[in-house]
Amino acid sequence: MSRPRQFDLICFDWDGTLFDSTAIIVRSIQQAVLDVGGARPTDQAAAYVIGMALMPALAHAAPDVPKDKYPLLGERYRHHYLATQHDISLFDGVLPMLADLKRRHHWLTVATGKSRRGLDDVLASRQLHGIFDGSRTADETAGKPHPRMLHELMREFGAEPERTLMIGDTTHDLQMAVNAGCASVGVSYGAHEPSEFGALRPRFIAHSATELHRWLADNA
Repeated sequence: MSRPRQFDLICFDWDGTLFDSTAIIVRSIQQAVLDVGGARPTDQAAAYVIGMALMPALAHAAPDVPKDKYPLLGERYRHHYLATQHDISLFDGVLPMLADLKRRHHWLTVATGKSRRGLDDVLASRQLHGIFDGSRTADETAGKPHPRMLHELMREFGAEPERTLMIGDTTHDLQMAVNAGCASVGVSYGAHEPSEFGALRPRFIAHSATELHRWLADNA
């Protein structure tokens, strides 16, 4: 007899969890801040804001940039990111993991700090066609760690919080899960140090997509 499924709805963060984009995002933030006359954020400061909505993220990473330059700051970030976005690739092991979860009839969704346009651009790739059942982006609902993204996805699929799992690489992702009353899993290979995850009580911390796949096969 097959093992009962624990989670109906599995929600993934995008950048740093499924997509290996952390280094490009960090460089794009740093160059955008320099373009508008701000002090270059450290790698750590730029990585910390990954997962947040774009303008709050840029404001946090560049506290010395005046608010009247925020529109230009956002424009310059998008310029640098779009110039290199095709260099981004899925982490090794992500596609087999998603295919396995799909075969087991989990609902697979994305909750991301990206814009709708940015997420749709990457989801349009042939290798990802038909994998995800739903998604939410920061420009169409509240940004992380506000729980609205998860609340909306749970409502869309009729999933209860105790049957929903959030997977992400930042404290923003895991705090969103706490705020929504959901379980979470952290990944250590993205933007935030896994030492920051403890207080947020993730069920597991995976050090690779392959390790995440193994855990989900046994526990999801």
